[in-house]
Amino acid sequence: MSNLKKLLRYDWPLHFVLLFTNWLPDNIQILRLRGYLASPFFRKCGKNLRLGRNITFYNPSRISIGNDVYIALGNWFMAAEAIDIDDQVIIGPYNVFVTGDHTLQDGSFRYGAHVVAPIKIGRGSWVASSCTITKGSTIGSGSVVGANSMVNKDIPSDTMAGGCPAKPIKSLKK
Repeated sequence: MSNLKKLLRYDWPLHFVLLFTNWLPDNIQILRLRGYLASPFFRKCGKNLRLGRNITFYNPSRISIGNDVYIALGNWFMAAEAIDIDDQVIIGPYNVFVTGDHTLQDGSFRYGAHVVAPIKIGRGSWVASSCTITKGSTIGSGSVVGANSMVNKDIPSDTMAGGCPAKPIKSLKK
């Protein structure tokens, strides 16, 4: 699909939905309404998406969202590559999800080549607040990423992880 078609099909309609609903309060009904109105503009989106205010999605045509997902206010998604969010995921406020980075060229990162890799968030996981999830990271099913953490590699399923960079803290298996 051409870039213009992607802009017209995914990006611009989603930005308009978010723009026109951001002034509404974040209560259950509005979170559901915002998610319902935004859901057609992702690569794939399940039922019962709930979206907080002031969320930014770049390249929503590369973002897949499962059923019963909650994304709190102020999150930033940069999908240069795929971002896959499985069912029943909770994403707290003010997180950054970025699937690419820059390389150094002639003493500057501005025009260096981009390196991209997908991000996957497993079923039933919880990303707390103010976390950064970088390219190539997978957060396993049923895992928790503690507040203010930076994930730059895989987090196993059923694990509590935290820190910068995030490391497993304890197993959540019962």
